[in-house]
Amino acid sequence: MVTNIKDISVDDAEHPIEQKVVEFLVDPDAGLQLREEFVTEIEQRLNKQSKRISHSEVMRRFA
Repeated sequence: MVTNIKDISVDDAEHPIEQKVVEFLVDPDAGLQLREEFVTEIEQRLNKQSKRISHSEVMRRFA
């Protein structure tokens, strides 16, 4: 059955639109557990000294 857009009420159109918005906004990984190895690796990386240099230092070195 084909429905013309003119035959659809606002209420009929709102529900599928709302469902799509929720799909886009909901985190699909919510509630999942992280593997212990991953947590350990992230903690190690966070505890390492940063190797980043500032923008001004890059400009000084390469300008």
